[in-house]
Amino acid sequence: MWKLVMEISARRDQETSARAFLNRIARFAPAGTTVAVLALFVTTAVCAQDKYQLKSPSGIAFSDFRGYEDWADVSSARTDEILKVIVANPTMITAYKSGVPGGGQAFPDGSMIVKLQWTHKKSTEAPFVVEVPDVFKQVFVMQKDSKRFPKTGGWGYAVFNYDAASDKFAPDPTSLSDCGNACHTAVKSKDYIFHPYQKR
Repeated sequence: MWKLVMEISARRDQETSARAFLNRIARFAPAGTTVAVLALFVTTAVCAQDKYQLKSPSGIAFSDFRGYEDWADVSSARTDEILKVIVANPTMITAYKSGVPGGGQAFPDGSMIVKLQWTHKKSTEAPFVVEVPDVFKQVFVMQKDSKRFPKTGGWGYAVFNYDAASDKFAPDPTSLSDCGNACHTAVKSKDYIFHPYQKR
């Protein structure tokens, strides 16, 4: 009998200890959850790249083009290997709509244009033959600042390459501020811009 009483008493002590332990866990769960979420946030922040921290070798900052992902389309183009979509910031779109670069007018300082480049492939879903973007490759940027880039018609150029495997951007090491000027002098009369604002 005494042995049974002792076993029951021991069992109650164990249950009381277990309840106390569970209560302690419950009390600290919100703090533990907060710590876990904070650790996840820090890990993500460390692993994720902030492309807007990048600068080209000539000092053109990717951050100058912040929000380019939502800028209005100007035009598009395609080579045998690359599909290109050209977008511009609101300053440049406004200039386009007012007739620039017609009649020898120049784009105002603060104008920015970006060429987004993908490899392309044939669509396997469309019921007709059509090429669609495949792997994103590069962001080519132009920035109008007459004081900063007087030798290249007021335009600065930079290229930021994208590596799909690492999901990271990197400034092209050969991309100096005049990297695009050699090609763009062919359209000097259009203020160095190849693409007109396409009818829509």
